[in-house]
Amino acid sequence: MFKHFIVLEWKSFFRSASFGTNVVLKVFMVLLALYFMAMFLGLGFGIFPILEDMGLNPFTTVNKYLIYYFVFDLVIRFFLQKMPVMNIRPLLALPIKRNTIVHFALAKTSISFFNLLHSFFFIPFSIMLVLNHYSLPSVILWHLGIFGIIYANNFINVLLNNKDSIFYPIVGLVVGCGIAQYYKVFDITIYTAPFFEGFYKTSYLAILPLVIAVAWYYFAFKFFKNNLNLDEGLATKSAVAKTENFNWLNRFGTLGTFLKNDIKMIKRNKRSRTTVLMSFLFLFYGFIFFNNPTQPAVMGIFAGIFVSGGFLFTFGQFVPSWDSAYYQLMMSQNIQYKEYLSSKWWLVVIATAISTLLASFYLFFGWHTYLLVLVGAVYNIGVNSHLVLLGGAFVKTPIDLSTATKAFGDKQAFNMKTMLLTIPKLLLPILLYGLGKSFFNDTIGLLFVAVAGVLGFAFRGKVFNWIEKIYKTEKYATIAAYKQKN
Repeated sequence: MFKHFIVLEWKSFFRSASFGTNVVLKVFMVLLALYFMAMFLGLGFGIFPILEDMGLNPFTTVNKYLIYYFVFDLVIRFFLQKMPVMNIRPLLALPIKRNTIVHFALAKTSISFFNLLHSFFFIPFSIMLVLNHYSLPSVILWHLGIFGIIYANNFINVLLNNKDSIFYPIVGLVVGCGIAQYYKVFDITIYTAPFFEGFYKTSYLAILPLVIAVAWYYFAFKFFKNNLNLDEGLATKSAVAKTENFNWLNRFGTLGTFLKNDIKMIKRNKRSRTTVLMSFLFLFYGFIFFNNPTQPAVMGIFAGIFVSGGFLFTFGQFVPSWDSAYYQLMMSQNIQYKEYLSSKWWLVVIATAISTLLASFYLFFGWHTYLLVLVGAVYNIGVNSHLVLLGGAFVKTPIDLSTATKAFGDKQAFNMKTMLLTIPKLLLPILLYGLGKSFFNDTIGLLFVAVAGVLGFAFRGKVFNWIEKIYKTEKYATIAAYKQKN
């Protein structure tokens, strides 16, 4: 039966509307996976001598920070790992055991890249331990214990995927512990490090994580089996709607109508609310680059674009996918594409302006730092706001507004055309700033980027006409893609 499921998955991949997109994406993802494998492999072999040169015990040091490693792994899984979703509805009418369906779905997560990637660090590190006279049987037990926790993380994530109320408090608690350790208030590693070292020192303790992983698999299996029915588990969830008129937007005519729809959509749906939350986190992106002497100066403008453009990149990249549920109906009405796109543009521009105001706390780093944010905002409004709308014409990704998964984006949102559009989004302002700074000074570099944004705003009418033509060309392909169900 598993063989038949694999055949169905294979056919689904080749017959989807985004097949060409997926081929390009798969090549890109393979290259990215190879890069991370090489990084983990190098770190696995290199961390032992590096820590020794620093005067630290490599094995003790790694065990000390494993608690943060595993929590970070769970966070990455929560936002990026694909859940065991299949086209289950047709299968329930066939003589297939529910246990078989659920076991196959969970098996797909077990061979996930998020599990295999850890091998490229822990296997080389275990080899280095053996080469440095650590006991081979004890290292094997430690290794098995570590992978027991990794697979426990895998099945915990399956259960927590749509339970934000549980996930965020746990992560917040661990982040708080990290801050407390940094300021020497409380050190959680005093209690966790001996536990991880116990996998090596105490043979039976290494069995505990494997038992925990099996237990979480059982819980995940029972959860999905109990919800594998059409009248409850797979039924479309509905809630009581709240009436909100936003009458003050009526003065803007058709534009106001579209804005009202977008605001209601953001307030009422889990996916859009999560996206807004993610865009808020972009405000703190500048802490990575600003006033960091190890970063090139040109990276300051890169940070400024992300700080002010969080909503632009997270929400804007899925125009018109936010309206995929009723896109066919909308396209059958007497609606001008230009008015529809203008409403999205104004929403992005207003959000960019608000983000720029909220980012005023960067004034504590100095006027120059906040000027990078302001210039980035001007470029986002004048250039990137148009580019995200243009990229949306080539995104054929229907969005399920009832779920918060994939808040950072879906794989179908990436294709060759959208990837090419990232060049003027991110690399062009860095190039302009670098040229101005190299040939003149820092102020001229900022001026170059700001002028590009102003010119983009000045020619907004002509740019909108061009984007409108592209949307009309892609109209029926987009409708056809939205009809398909993932």
